[in-house]
Amino acid sequence: MSENENIISINAQLNDNSSMQVFYHHIYEYKKGLRNLVLFTGAAKFKDKIKQRLENDNIAFVIDQVNSEKINVYFGASDCVEVIKTFSTLKLNEISLEQDFILGIMLGYDRIKQCKRYLDRRELLKRQKEL
Repeated sequence: MSENENIISINAQLNDNSSMQVFYHHIYEYKKGLRNLVLFTGAAKFKDKIKQRLENDNIAFVIDQVNSEKINVYFGASDCVEVIKTFSTLKLNEISLEQDFILGIMLGYDRIKQCKRYLDRRELLKRQKEL
């Protein structure tokens, strides 16, 4: 293995470790009551490890395969996760304006900014339909 390949391999391992540390920190924040719902995007290769940890901790979750390398993991309060499961899709770029609004509020985003985002996006959609 060349020196460049070694560096690339080490960087990939560091990124994986950092990503999983973020996941574990999200669990900590959820357990401490700082979050009701978490959306974590991580490497698909850790899907089984993530699933096992959430099951072991009795935390409700749903996993969406973004592509061959990435997953979105929604986890937290069971009622929040159940709301997510009612969405027609879990693909963030395909959810409705209302679902986007609900998700943002449940993730703890600023309510006023979410209202503005919803109204702006609704107006844009309305203009696009008029064309």
